[in-house]
Amino acid sequence: MTPETVMTLAQQAMEMTLMIAAPLLLSALVVGLVVSIFQAATQINEMTLSFIPKLLVMFLVLMLSGSWMIGTMVDYVQRLFGNIPWMIG
Repeated sequence: MTPETVMTLAQQAMEMTLMIAAPLLLSALVVGLVVSIFQAATQINEMTLSFIPKLLVMFLVLMLSGSWMIGTMVDYVQRLFGNIPWMIG
């Protein structure tokens, strides 16, 4: 394996990680922002008020996009395992 191959594999792994994590992280970010604005407007400083909506939205996003996430990961791992003979040389 050449250093270029290793760097390509690392880059693909990072891209896959970001692509899989993005829906959950972005939904938590949006809900957190909305709840923070609501808390600032009403001056309610309750920690569970920000935690529970994030938890529910992340669960909903995971239920909606979970099959896509699993399919994407399975495709990546199959490509990775399929390329092992080529990588070894």
